[in-house]
Amino acid sequence: MTAGYDPHAFEPFAVTVDLAVFTVRAGALHVLLIRRGQEPYAGTWALPGGFVLPRESAETAARRELAEETGLAPGVVAALHLEQLRTYSDPDRDPRMRVVSVAFTALVPDMPEPAAGGGGDADRARWVPVGEAAAPGADPDPGVGSGLAFDHAVILADARERVGSKLEYTCLASAFCPPEFTLGELQAVYETVWDTALDRPNFRRKVLATPGFVEAVPGAARLTGGRGKPAALYRPGPATTLHPPLLRPSEGPTR
Repeated sequence: MTAGYDPHAFEPFAVTVDLAVFTVRAGALHVLLIRRGQEPYAGTWALPGGFVLPRESAETAARRELAEETGLAPGVVAALHLEQLRTYSDPDRDPRMRVVSVAFTALVPDMPEPAAGGGGDADRARWVPVGEAAAPGADPDPGVGSGLAFDHAVILADARERVGSKLEYTCLASAFCPPEFTLGELQAVYETVWDTALDRPNFRRKVLATPGFVEAVPGAARLTGGRGKPAALYRPGPATTLHPPLLRPSEGPTR
């Protein structure tokens, strides 16, 4: 112990992790939620998470809690690219004691159905449309509670903003499309995550002008729902970041 340092001079507090994990399902942005099986907020939906153990890093704890509370396979959890969002430290955010939470977020394709695991304090897990989870008083499971536990509505809002920004400067959107996709399918991903309608010609022009974002599939085309000639097909290009970024419309949601 460092000479002159008294560890008892400061009030102890706990550190937790919370995870906002998003995916696109059936054309809508979904977030992974668990239903709490214990107090506080028993029966209320929340983001997956829990306490950091004494010899754990925050990221290790995040992956462990995600696996325990959702039943997702260890390989699925280990492969997730988690991005640290921010720290939430309001003194009254948890009724049990002073708790500081490190929040993580991820936007991932092809996620399986979750199921409450054998550990943690979750008795159910499911994908919930973000609009349904974020709406004041919304209840993803009729007959059980309303809203999100703790300050998770704030974390969810911050996380959604972060993943929206991520689509502006990375090529992540193409991961939610088929291996070969139309520009309309790519646009639909942006509109889903950003919750806004985009101008089709302007979107097409920006995508094709961004080096390495997409590559045309020679001679390939796909019929779409509208009339007219089949739409050209593209596949992801070699780029991982977008230069210049593909910025969201400044006027906000329009859908």
